Amino acid sequence: MAALLRSARLLKFSPSGLLQIAGTKRNGPSLSRLYSGAFGPSRTGVCSRQISPACLWPYAVGCVRHYAVATEQKDVPSFAVRSKQAQEFDWALTKLDSSVRRTGRITKTLLLRIFHDICRTGYPSGNQALLLLRSCGSLLPEIPQKERTDLAHRVWEKLQELGAQYDVSHYNALLKVYLQNEFKFSPTDFLAKMEAANIQPNRVTYQRLIAAYCQNGDIDGASTILGFMKSKDLPITEAVFNSLVTGHARSGDTESAKNILTVMKGAGIEPGPDTYISLLNAYAEKGDLDSLKKTLEAAEIADCSLMDRDFMQVIFTLAKAGHQQYVPEIVERLRHERGYVPDAMNLCLSLITQGFEDTAFYILKTFPALQSDSTDSPNLGNFFLRHCVAMDTPLEKLGLYCKEIDLDINIFHLIFVFPGMSLELMKMLKEQDFPIRPHYFWPLLAQHLKDKNTAGVVEVLKGMQELGVSPDVETLSSYILPVFPSMEAARQTLKVVPKCITELLYKDERFSKGGLKPAEKASFFLYHLIDSMTDKEVQAQEDKLQKYFNQLQTRVHIHTYNIYRGIRNLLESYHVPELIKGIEGKVLAFEKKLGDLMAENKPIGPILKQLIQTLCAEENLQRALELKQQHEDEMTVGSYAILINLCCRHDNVEEALNLKREISRKDSSIALDASKYIALVKTLSKNGRVNEAVDILKEMKEKEVVMDDTHVTMLFHVLNTLAAKGDALTIQRLQETVFTLGLVKPTANLCSPLITAYLDSKDLSGALDAAVECQNRYKHLPRIHDIIVGLVEKGDTELLQKAMDFVSQKRGEMTMLYDLFFAFLQTGRYREARKIIETPGLRARPGRLQWYAERCISSNQMEPLEQMVDMTAKLFECDRDEMYSYILRLCKINDSKKAEAVWTKMQEENVIPRERTLRMVADILRNNGEEVPFEVPEVKSAAPTEIVSFQELRPCSLKAIPNQKQTCVSLSAESHVPGFQLSDIATSLLIITHSKKGQTKDALQKLKSMLSADRMPSQLAVTRLIQSLGSHGDVEGIQVVESLMKDLGMTLNLSSMVFVNNTALGHIKNGDVESAIELLEEVFTRPDTTSPSMSFVFRRILEEENDKALDKLSAMAERLANHFACYRPASDLFLQLLDMGKVEDAKFMLASHTNPLTQMFFLFVNHCLSAQVGKIKTLMSLIPNFAAKDVLYPYLMKCHFLDKDLSSAKALYEQMQKEGTIVDELSLKRLAVLYRNEGEMVPFPEPPESFKFYADKLKERADKAQMRAEE
Repeated sequence: MAALLRSARLLKFSPSGLLQIAGTKRNGPSLSRLYSGAFGPSRTGVCSRQISPACLWPYAVGCVRHYAVATEQKDVPSFAVRSKQAQEFDWALTKLDSSVRRTGRITKTLLLRIFHDICRTGYPSGNQALLLLRSCGSLLPEIPQKERTDLAHRVWEKLQELGAQYDVSHYNALLKVYLQNEFKFSPTDFLAKMEAANIQPNRVTYQRLIAAYCQNGDIDGASTILGFMKSKDLPITEAVFNSLVTGHARSGDTESAKNILTVMKGAGIEPGPDTYISLLNAYAEKGDLDSLKKTLEAAEIADCSLMDRDFMQVIFTLAKAGHQQYVPEIVERLRHERGYVPDAMNLCLSLITQGFEDTAFYILKTFPALQSDSTDSPNLGNFFLRHCVAMDTPLEKLGLYCKEIDLDINIFHLIFVFPGMSLELMKMLKEQDFPIRPHYFWPLLAQHLKDKNTAGVVEVLKGMQELGVSPDVETLSSYILPVFPSMEAARQTLKVVPKCITELLYKDERFSKGGLKPAEKASFFLYHLIDSMTDKEVQAQEDKLQKYFNQLQTRVHIHTYNIYRGIRNLLESYHVPELIKGIEGKVLAFEKKLGDLMAENKPIGPILKQLIQTLCAEENLQRALELKQQHEDEMTVGSYAILINLCCRHDNVEEALNLKREISRKDSSIALDASKYIALVKTLSKNGRVNEAVDILKEMKEKEVVMDDTHVTMLFHVLNTLAAKGDALTIQRLQETVFTLGLVKPTANLCSPLITAYLDSKDLSGALDAAVECQNRYKHLPRIHDIIVGLVEKGDTELLQKAMDFVSQKRGEMTMLYDLFFAFLQTGRYREARKIIETPGLRARPGRLQWYAERCISSNQMEPLEQMVDMTAKLFECDRDEMYSYILRLCKINDSKKAEAVWTKMQEENVIPRERTLRMVADILRNNGEEVPFEVPEVKSAAPTEIVSFQELRPCSLKAIPNQKQTCVSLSAESHVPGFQLSDIATSLLIITHSKKGQTKDALQKLKSMLSADRMPSQLAVTRLIQSLGSHGDVEGIQVVESLMKDLGMTLNLSSMVFVNNTALGHIKNGDVESAIELLEEVFTRPDTTSPSMSFVFRRILEEENDKALDKLSAMAERLANHFACYRPASDLFLQLLDMGKVEDAKFMLASHTNPLTQMFFLFVNHCLSAQVGKIKTLMSLIPNFAAKDVLYPYLMKCHFLDKDLSSAKALYEQMQKEGTIVDELSLKRLAVLYRNEGEMVPFPEPPESFKFYADKLKERADKAQMRAEE
């Protein structure tokens, strides 16, 4: 192919030639228009609308310099390393996916961190390489295009050096990155290097090569590849036509670009939104505003709805082409749709990176928060100013930006993030009459303090003097004096006035020599004392310690309960019936034993029961009844129960009832177990004796018989047996009885037999009415899919409309659309199904999609499954890898063509396949003798060593915890039995046990040995060990664990603060509070800080009543809030005080922290999610003018709803109306349900959608508030 491109005479592309292309159809890459991503170059067939956040990589690809030679296979990694790779890939995917979902972009820091972690394992997989490469494109809007390409080159070369195996998907990713980064390269050389590496290009490769030619306006080159695709009978997709639109426009032939739309229609492809966007970008590059407007009108006429992010692409193109004067024309068309802010932020970042900060500032001013009085406005501007500084925007411009939209609060943020330019910035700001405060200099001083750079501190002080700013006491105590070796040295250098020094020494405890505070209270002392004692020491001093137990009452109770629960579960796990062996011999033996006991005149009750039980196991009802007749006086309740069960199995209703009456005569208070009652209900109802069956159920209620999950399943089978007979009336009566009596809670499963009875008798109207009744009475809608499918097949539009209206009213419009979508798929009405799933605003519901996919797989229905996967390509947040995996599961046997097509389609959609998916494709190809065109991420079996399971270890560990006298038997086995080894779960549990007992050295040693054997500890095990080390003051041990985790190359999803918080607690335990403060301040004053939580630290010191540490940490929180605009520590402390019931302390703290607490309102919202009514009311009483009441009130309404407290909910509703607070739909929905449950009329229109719909809507609002605060 490369040779063909070099030597062949290039064909001139013509519309008439395109009309002749065979196999042309609209089956190109599916284009999701709902991705909130960054902006890259113009749409040259890159299909930037394609990807949803669930797919993760909208337009992110890798690119390479040295990709000519196939990678040499290196040593095969061990099983543990492969397992570590798989876990690491999932972790990396989750981290990047989270970033993309939240902001629509990723940061270079995060990408490099993942890159280094992957490299540290030494054996990067092909999938990891693909993940990194595809992240080097326009998902990095803050990075210049050349730097992104260089980063991709670096990734390629390093991973190739480490042994990564590259296949065609990696080369396609390379092409994508070149297109996104507008990197100029030779397509012919690219193909030649692929051939040299023995990699065959596929359809995706050719499509992207056409896009590359068109990006440079080379229509001849594009035509050559187009002709080659035609000769290979490859389909010409919409993406190719979109590239040709761009290609003609960039070659100067705008008229031909416009004519491509006519050619598409002639080829049977209807131009979609992406085609119109390509044409709009073409006119934008030319600055042709009239043609822009006409094309927009044409798109509207063609019913191609363009979204905000489409208009943003045109804005980006206008700015790049130097036609910024037309940007307002397009901005006017922005509708501020869902996700507007993150999309607009990415547009701003891309514009700033390209040097168009004025256009970016114009877009910034369109943000809703900046057009209102919202307190989020200053925070929202941080990202803009930060990136402007990073891109070396002149200070004069920054000052004008700040002045124009009043971004005064961000000044310190700029100084904090970019200390190198801070003095110049402050000089400029002072000229504009901005107040310059002492704490603005803290970032500069903090670095010098860390480096012990006395000269640097002096230079900063000189800068302060030039600006007329004097250091206050806090600046002196925290950032200036500590850099000097002594107070005398500080006096000599600074020539500080003695009065100031005296005031400093009086206020700062670090320099005072006052007496120590009283010793800690007995409970704190006892807790740590016991923690440090051995088992024998505790037992020896038991009498002396007993009198202090009341001070540890809560902890002891919790500990005892956990042990009790574990032992209880363990004992319950032993209650497994043994298999009955040798029954025949047992009957004879029992009868002989019975005779002997009777001859000796001894009690025969127990042996009689065993004999009857054995006969029942043989189904020998006659002999069992004879024995009952002979020895009626010796019969026990258990014997009767066994006989009743046997009678029910033999359908002997009368005898079963007689036996039950005999029990009642002996003792009317005796109750059978639930399974016996259900057996009676089954037999009675099956024989038409429904009234007696209902009486049995009533007796169960009277005698308080408890039904567990097994009994509920038995009841379901009873009802289903009746459904098979079509006995709907009996089912309905039994169903109503069990639900009304409260024997079981209504479930969709228990409601479904009634619907089944109607469906089996072809009574669709009756089935729908029964389902509606179930929903109205029990809040379940059983078998609605089967009902709708039946109505669609029958063509009963009236009943279908009734069903859809009801579902929409009760479950929400989205649920209704999914039900209709699945019904159309099931009945082969694919055109109608596509219209449903393309409804604007519809989101992916993974659970629903998985349900239908599993249904197709179990019934071997490939066509509807394929149609669903194809139709959902545009669906917002649809996990494309998961969708394609369903097809692979169904075509697992003898369908290699399908598997290969799936793999190619995933490349076209730019989906990163999980390792599981790649293995599925490889297995199918291998089973059919096909070559696998990519590296297979094999997970090899572990060495055949004996592994003890978690369940085997659990009895040992539970016994070891309470008496603390012996080591587990499994540890002895591990030491003495050759080849014996604890499993990863069991070893992790052992680490937890050691940590809880305070045996940190043993726990740490076990962790080290585990990691040295390439085995993976659990996240909980590592966390508990770190916490135990912290509580014992073992700071060095925590550092060892942190180093081990870094060497591991992955984080096990450990909290970002688990090491920091516990290290701080370790310092506090050792009496070194200053070191703890220094550590925490460093974390919270980093430029890239994400405001992590330190609630754990505050909670521990409050529990231990460590007043000294609390005072100093409180001062630190106040300092961070007032001078660093870092409110998280203060908020954490405030919430912990509320949780601990220290309302007065919280009130006192609030007096000096009103501003940060108000700004960080989303923390309170998160706090209230799990809070009680009292706590929420306490919070609101402390902050009566709280700005976020509209966010707090819904959670207070939720509490009333859960408590079923209608009166309080009414009062809250009236209060909200009185205050003029908008009542959200979720609160109205909850209040309406409370009204209905109490039998009252709802005095307002009830919101029609489901609870989940409104809960998601409320959560999204809170997430946006948090995101704006973080930015």
